[in-house]
Amino acid sequence: MEDKVVNKAKDIQETEQYLIGALLGIIVQALYRRTERRLVEEGFPDYRPSYRSVFQSRDGSRITELAERAQITKQSMSELVQALEERGYFERAPDPRDGRAVLIQRTERGWALNRTARRIVQELQDEWADALGEEEMKQLLRLLRRLARLVDDSSMMSGDPRTANSKQEGAEV
Repeated sequence: MEDKVVNKAKDIQETEQYLIGALLGIIVQALYRRTERRLVEEGFPDYRPSYRSVFQSRDGSRITELAERAQITKQSMSELVQALEERGYFERAPDPRDGRAVLIQRTERGWALNRTARRIVQELQDEWADALGEEEMKQLLRLLRRLARLVDDSSMMSGDPRTANSKQEGAEV
């Protein structure tokens, strides 16, 4: 028991030295691990972490936009989207603004995964609020939202309220 207390104190002391990138990385990785495990448990056994970049993007994106955001080649993104199509999560649709272009859109199964992931993330957020206390969690979320507005790189995120609608909400998978 005493070793656990000493190790916990060392862990706390070490995290005091971390910069924001490392701290956010620790939190995001915990969120991703929980969400991915639960998605498999809740009926999406073919979900893979490599799909995250497509699920986090707004519906109706082009392959080039998805590739740029994920920082991979258009060919690699096209292969990833094809795998998602084969699993029934996404489909290609013609771009009404440009007949040569194709938009990548969620199917009902894709939206179901997003809704499930959003619920899982909310449950984890609620657990963290219980651990931190309601007021501290509200303050943390307020500060993170403020910081997100400062960097404003959310225009393609499916969790962005501007891209969600009442029937099909995005998620932070």
